[in-house]
Amino acid sequence: MMTLIRPLALAAALLCAAGAASAGTASVSFANPDQFADLPRDAYQREQVLADLGEHFGVLAARLPAGQEMKVEVLDVDMAGRSWPGGWGMRELRVLDGGADWPHIKFRYTISHDGKVVKGGDEMLHSMDYLSRLNRYSSGDTLRYEKQMLDTWFKTLTAVR
Repeated sequence: MMTLIRPLALAAALLCAAGAASAGTASVSFANPDQFADLPRDAYQREQVLADLGEHFGVLAARLPAGQEMKVEVLDVDMAGRSWPGGWGMRELRVLDGGADWPHIKFRYTISHDGKVVKGGDEMLHSMDYLSRLNRYSSGDTLRYEKQMLDTWFKTLTAVR
């Protein structure tokens, strides 16, 4: 499974970077994704979640000024809700109850311009009120709560200049 996860995540990050050539770019890596707190058990679903997460960091980096690069190393992911195994080839079912099942993402990042780091740090994001907030992402988006949490972080990060 590990042999597929990293190339897919790298491909997603590179696609995002290529699509945003005039804006900021991103490179995303995942440290030990097999040991993340909560990802789907199914290899295909797992790879898709990591690829989507890498792609979203690319979308955020595209909002950076031209010439800036964001490097992200994702250290842990705990998706919103709890997973219930699917049966007979069905996808896992993710149950959201608003209890202690809020999303968490732990990562390390740097933003550089012309090779010089202008911002960086370690982040541990969580959204305890994820079910009570308005969300612009589709209810069919597997990472809708995680993306919203990352959007909030990025907006705060780029607001302070």
